[in-house]
Amino acid sequence: MHPAGVFILLAGAFLPIMDFFITNVALPSINSSLHASASSLELVIAGYGVAYATLLVLGGRLGDRYGRRRIFLGALVGFVLASLACGVSPSVGALIAARIVQGATAALLIPQVLATFHHALEGERKARAVALYGATSGIAAVVGQLVGGLLVSADIAGTSWRPIFLVNVPIGVVVLIVAARIVPDTRSHHPVGIDLPGTVLFAATLTALLVPLTEGHSLGWPWWTWLMLAVAVVLGVATYVVEKRTERRGEVPLLPPSLLRLPSMSRGLAMVFVFSIGFGAFMFVFALTVQNGLHVDALHSGLAILPMALLFFAGSLVAPRLITRYGRAALSSGAVVQLAGIVSLVAVLLGNWPHVSLWAMAVPLALVGAGQSMLFAGLFRSVLADVPTHMAGIGSGVLITLQQSGLALGVATLGTLYLALAPHNVAHAFAGVEYVQMGIVALLAVGAAALPRFDKATPAATPVVDA
Repeated sequence: MHPAGVFILLAGAFLPIMDFFITNVALPSINSSLHASASSLELVIAGYGVAYATLLVLGGRLGDRYGRRRIFLGALVGFVLASLACGVSPSVGALIAARIVQGATAALLIPQVLATFHHALEGERKARAVALYGATSGIAAVVGQLVGGLLVSADIAGTSWRPIFLVNVPIGVVVLIVAARIVPDTRSHHPVGIDLPGTVLFAATLTALLVPLTEGHSLGWPWWTWLMLAVAVVLGVATYVVEKRTERRGEVPLLPPSLLRLPSMSRGLAMVFVFSIGFGAFMFVFALTVQNGLHVDALHSGLAILPMALLFFAGSLVAPRLITRYGRAALSSGAVVQLAGIVSLVAVLLGNWPHVSLWAMAVPLALVGAGQSMLFAGLFRSVLADVPTHMAGIGSGVLITLQQSGLALGVATLGTLYLALAPHNVAHAFAGVEYVQMGIVALLAVGAAALPRFDKATPAATPVVDA
């Protein structure tokens, strides 16, 4: 593969990952422009995440079967068009619908990147490309809010929040033109079948769970929200039963029960899931706290997260070596550092509210970013520790699916808690959410001891959606 092909593929991966988080700092502007309810704003975030999570494995399998470059280019076209639809949306309903389509196309696009690296590169070039992907995916999550703040504050031609989506159009077109020329076309010689029933049931389960959680509070919890939660439980059980039967027939389901029973998967996925709930919620409520509570503009709201972004990036570079050397202790240490950052951040906000300087939050946020980078790298590595080599791609798909589901659920649950408390006191609302996250991080610090042992023979987990 042409050396520039690596960076073109990384650019294609950066946009969808960034787009999950770039919207956070634009929520007040979207609210002002489209007169959106609080629950609708949550759906702007969570709708993208649900579509992304439920179709991710399907995207990988389509690339295996029909060619990864073809799916990458087609998905990129869809992502650009969906971004354009987001940018010109006349109502919040249209924006939510466009965001769901955007998340679906992102789910088809992302798996092709790592799978292409896996099949088109060898040795040191492959290792370097995968390492760059890890750094890209981590930093894109945090940088999204910084870029979002810059674009919203620029208010280009009076368009307010719309450039955060429209910027994807020219960048996507450039990536599309170059990728069509230099990205090689690869496919699996033994493609795994597409588990349509499992995909539909899993998507229905997430939808039935997240819709009432996001809409329930603002509507006063009508009867249908409780009915949907009950249906979500039924659908979840049905998903497990169908997936188990699919595996017994010798087919490969979306979420293979045999993989989920492996110690590394069962323990590691649970930790990845709760970590993602906390991460998604933190990014959502921090942006709203800074803008709505401290009345900071979108630019400074984005800049406020910069210390976290820088330490997350730096931590991502050194985490693999520290994890190889110190094993599970490195994960526990990362959790302790993150916990210290959250505690000090809450203390700064409560102690100085409403006259909180963004500089006063810099060190706590830096600690949060450093700790998160260690957990992010270590948990991804641990999940695949016991997975057979021939199932690594499928295991990685399950991992990323649960990660994205956790991000969306964090916004729907802890985000709803924040929105319920914020009208009374914004600082205490933020603290209330962070008290829950403190418990999550404390559990992660202790739970790291239950993960499989790390050793130098265990490669860093690289989510490659390919069998």
